[in-house]
Amino acid sequence: MKFIKKLLKWLIGIIAVLVIASYIFDYDYILKGVRVVYFTGHSSAFIDDYPYFENDTIKKGTTIDAWPLHKNYNTINATDRLNTTNDAFGTIAYLIIKNDSIYYEQYAENYDAASKTNSFSMAKSITSSLLGKAIMEGYIKNLDQPVSDFYKEFEGTKTTVGDLSSMASGLDWVESYTSPFSITARANYDDDLAETILNQKVVKTPGKEFEYLSGSTQLLGMVIQKATKKRLPQYFSESFWQPLGAENDALWQLDDDENKLAKAFCCISSNARDFARFGKLYKDHGQWNGKQLLDSTFVATATTSRFSDQPYGYGFWISEYNGKHTFAMRGILGQYVIVIPEDNLMVVRLGHHRSTETINSFPEDFYIYIDEAYTMLNLKP
Repeated sequence: MKFIKKLLKWLIGIIAVLVIASYIFDYDYILKGVRVVYFTGHSSAFIDDYPYFENDTIKKGTTIDAWPLHKNYNTINATDRLNTTNDAFGTIAYLIIKNDSIYYEQYAENYDAASKTNSFSMAKSITSSLLGKAIMEGYIKNLDQPVSDFYKEFEGTKTTVGDLSSMASGLDWVESYTSPFSITARANYDDDLAETILNQKVVKTPGKEFEYLSGSTQLLGMVIQKATKKRLPQYFSESFWQPLGAENDALWQLDDDENKLAKAFCCISSNARDFARFGKLYKDHGQWNGKQLLDSTFVATATTSRFSDQPYGYGFWISEYNGKHTFAMRGILGQYVIVIPEDNLMVVRLGHHRSTETINSFPEDFYIYIDEAYTMLNLKP
């Protein structure tokens, strides 16, 4: 018994020392990560984590533009392959939108059409859309405007806002999702995100090659906020969420309640129907109900690969699947808004996990969700 008591004292002492050391050496964000993830019974990021963070509200407007239901709404059945994939990866929402009408819609567990879940990196597409809006409204000159015009920390570098959007920034950032000491983990859990980003250095020639870095989008969000003098959730609400007729308010995670800096690289909590609005906006060349919300030239640029050998445009993932131009918003756990303009088709999927197998830089399940939609609609892929 004495041994156990002594051991417990040693363990408590070690934990206390580690906690104190984390604050001294500015690693206290790890404690928040442990509290948010492991103390909630998870082992990694999870889709309904928003209650554990500070959030700013993305307000819907007074007019809701509800999705029409196709005359054959939910008259088709999911394929066996789709059911197997959904079960394997924990799909909680799967939508097929054909000719701007919801043709098929399925939810699982306790989730429904209004349930909020984390967009994760689909937010990068939205942040890049805000760049397009800021250019359209004159807050930012063009894709070639230097970041140094907004932040003196980047004077002497040639990184542009377009480089940030297209993942060609040259920033000294390591995109790691497993190490608690990584800058990606710090960005997600730290309480001063701006400090983390502004300590980044440009170590590679910008504009030359694709390198997926969440820090690029975060810096882009900070540039947009500085240029417009509006916090991102407010600018997003005014520019898109309200004009698109979103059905529900959404939430955008912040670093803390003092700095109130939105995580531009991730973490917008909304639902499948409202996320899908961005797919339609881009499919329709930036128009919504006859109003040009985004310049059509920017839309075309954003949904075309900047580098011919890489599957990324400006905030959007690009694929030429089955000979058809396809672009998508993507999140780390298999959050997808997939658009195939040639067939006026969109597929939306939200869920807990995605495949670890990849095909041409895309998770294998990404293509399964497309293939099964074509099968269910009896369309030629």
